[in-house]
Amino acid sequence: MENSADLTYMGRPLVRKGQEIYYGSMTDKYVIHLNIVSDNKVIIQLEYTDPDIKGSGKIVKTAERSSLGEAMEISSAWLAKNNK
Repeated sequence: MENSADLTYMGRPLVRKGQEIYYGSMTDKYVIHLNIVSDNKVIIQLEYTDPDIKGSGKIVKTAERSSLGEAMEISSAWLAKNNK
């Protein structure tokens, strides 16, 4: 039986805690960290999954979008491009 808590978007896992969403697999080189700041502001960060990289060194790329839908579109494109 499939666990209803296992959310995915375009075949990649989604994990949400409060106003933060992690998108992608921790077994890949990169994941996306989304921070929902307000109804019209979502901060997107492409981050390394390597546990040896600490702090702001994990962040590869950052963007901001006005909706979660727009943020998910760019997130999916970034993961497809960078996790080849």
